[in-house]
Amino acid sequence: MKLQKIRLKGYKSIDGDVWQTIPFGDVTVLLGANGSGKSNLVSLFTMLNNVIIDTLSYYVGAQGVSRLLFYGPKQTESIDFELRFKNGDAILDDIYRAKLSYGLPDRLFFSSEQITYHNKNNHKQPQAHSLKSLDSESGLKNDTKRFSKDLYTFLSSIRTYQFHDTSDTAKIKDRVYVDDAKFLHHNAGNLAAFLKMLKNHAKYNKYYGRIIHHIQRVMPQFKDFDLEPAPGAEDYARLNWKGFSGNDYLFNPHQISDGSLRFMALTALLLQPPKLLPKFIILDEPELGLHPAAITELGGMIKIAAQNTQVLLATQSTRMVDEFSFENLVVVERDEQKQSSIFKKLEAEKLEDWLARYSLSELWEKNVLGGQP
Repeated sequence: MKLQKIRLKGYKSIDGDVWQTIPFGDVTVLLGANGSGKSNLVSLFTMLNNVIIDTLSYYVGAQGVSRLLFYGPKQTESIDFELRFKNGDAILDDIYRAKLSYGLPDRLFFSSEQITYHNKNNHKQPQAHSLKSLDSESGLKNDTKRFSKDLYTFLSSIRTYQFHDTSDTAKIKDRVYVDDAKFLHHNAGNLAAFLKMLKNHAKYNKYYGRIIHHIQRVMPQFKDFDLEPAPGAEDYARLNWKGFSGNDYLFNPHQISDGSLRFMALTALLLQPPKLLPKFIILDEPELGLHPAAITELGGMIKIAAQNTQVLLATQSTRMVDEFSFENLVVVERDEQKQSSIFKKLEAEKLEDWLARYSLSELWEKNVLGGQP
């Protein structure tokens, strides 16, 4: 089951009158300047996570309806979204549609929620089915249709990752409970426990070795992690490590540069066992603080992960863009008249001559692709 495209209107910087269509492949690169709307699309997946776990009302309360609706409820009365999925080798897409409408006092509620699915064994035509949503709670979780169950599983496995916090008080540098290793947290706060699990697991140990190898390619002085707990603290692990210095000196996570620490987290995320990978990974400007050689390595690891999952990458790094192909790009721009976000999938035929002479980053800098301020 793969996400093919999202159609969306009325959400944050996206116009409430005109649908925006965002296509997705195995790797999708959102390319645009600051303030273009990349992060708003990323945040849509956070809202979907809250829909799935029945915490939409808390999310809306924390965000504020005026910040979620395009220029507030006086201009935009609802958020409409449509997710299209390719399920196996089916010819037609399965669809999830929902409408979140404004209501008093300052809330959003499901005014409609529907799935359209295809069952080639029983139905020649698409089957439309309305879900029994309740106010701000989705009806997806309790629906008995097979597509609803598959969709719920998929949406539950969407993960957004941002490893920007590498301050002295960041969770990634602290001790972590060793059993907190079911999946890697959004901020890599349990990275030590997650790596320890991979290292000690008979079937996953080879993936741990692959992670170490890729870290060494960017950080030659790094030899291995030392994740063994200290005496008296057997239930906790810390991201300690050793170098190739020839002695037993133990480095702690505060002795890793910010860029190297982020790269370690990204490597563990993207090179983990395919069985553990989320079904859809979102990375918001993962190149932050990385050396150019590390960005090249990161691009390769994203392609490896995309063999078993889908990756959405938001960036404004010219170096990052050159790691991917034209087909991966979705350009995000601002409509200056409406002050709204526009998402564009470019046509290769119209840029064939340009692509033959210039790299993607050069075409972006020349504003041939768009997406510039």
